[in-house]
Amino acid sequence: MLNRQQAPDFKQVSTINIIQPQQKKLQNDVPVYIVYSGEQDLVRIEFIFNNVNWNVEKPLQAIAVSAMLNNGTSKLSSKEIAEQIDFYGAFFQTEYAQDQSTVTLYTLNKHLASVLPIVKDVLSDSQFPQKELDIYIQNQKQKMQVNLQKNDILSRKEFAHALFGDTAYGVDIQAKHYDELKRDSLVEYFKASYTPNNCTIVVSGKFDEASFDLLNQQFGNNWDKSDSLPNNFKFTASNTQPVYRERPEAIQSAIRIGKIAVNRTHEDFPGLQILNTVLGGYFGSRLMNNIREDKGYTYGIGSGISSLQDAGYFFIATEVGAEVCADALVEIYKEIDLLKNELIGDEELNLVKNYMLGSMLGSLENIFSHADKFKNIYFFGLDYDYYDRYIAKVKSITAEEIKDLANKYLNTSEFTEVVIGKK
Repeated sequence: MLNRQQAPDFKQVSTINIIQPQQKKLQNDVPVYIVYSGEQDLVRIEFIFNNVNWNVEKPLQAIAVSAMLNNGTSKLSSKEIAEQIDFYGAFFQTEYAQDQSTVTLYTLNKHLASVLPIVKDVLSDSQFPQKELDIYIQNQKQKMQVNLQKNDILSRKEFAHALFGDTAYGVDIQAKHYDELKRDSLVEYFKASYTPNNCTIVVSGKFDEASFDLLNQQFGNNWDKSDSLPNNFKFTASNTQPVYRERPEAIQSAIRIGKIAVNRTHEDFPGLQILNTVLGGYFGSRLMNNIREDKGYTYGIGSGISSLQDAGYFFIATEVGAEVCADALVEIYKEIDLLKNELIGDEELNLVKNYMLGSMLGSLENIFSHADKFKNIYFFGLDYDYYDRYIAKVKSITAEEIKDLANKYLNTSEFTEVVIGKK
């Protein structure tokens, strides 16, 4: 008889198996990485392009091109593109990130021959019609006007600019930048970035040789190359002066604190992820227990480490009641000081280790997740042994190591503190 009053024995995750991709090349040498799963007749194809030719005078080029990519070609209008994709039950989306821009197609394999030509048309012949550009500019300016009234969004914007200045990681986008968008500039960027010599294709799902042949037929030729320059940013120091934007009417104040750190290529990165989890990386973290559960200053608070190609950064973010903002800041720095001066207990450390290993295992819920794990290492020039090192570090890290990492990376004199609201 099962005793439901007794918790089952806990077993730590011992191994995590990640499906590795098969590498192929199209006729024009575009690399294709296939993470295969033959169970469902579904495939995701991601066309990933490095962001290139950074120009601080035209900070919205890559963003606007990504957003407007499927707004019309010389053959198809934006409406026709959407209707044809929908007809085959497919899904087509574009996404801009600080280092790469991605065009993603989800489709059933049986419709590949019908939908791939549409995607090829978009990636080789997007026209960025002036009418669509005018609508985009109007909508984005209205969206910006609304967003800048939100303290959390404004704090994120101010924080990024304080850390990274006028680069793609931190440029201070303003309404005037949308007014300065020109169709010719978008066409110029499109021809520089969306090219075979700047493309990596990652396929996940049921994708056999016949499917690869269809991909090769469409994208292996008749696709113009370019001489673009990949973005490459260097960061040696950040602005450590506090940023405070007072809003007397604010009910809540947005807080964002952090500093430039290391990215995934650094040997300390796995350990720093563990330290971050202890501090604010999960619901049972110290910041949550103190600021939310004990003090009741906020609905939620967390910390994180973001890994970009040319930098990494650590941050703490929350929104608290305006009247307790100063007290919340005191408690945040208190928790940081505790990690720097006291050893974490065995019970808490084991809980964090089990949480992180379980999260790693749980993140591999489908074949697309395995492809995401590949992208996390590929664009940083890493191999799959990165995950072996990560798992080994989670299992073996000691309280002393966490304390050392806290003293190495959580030097509050180097932090940038942003507060929007009342302090």
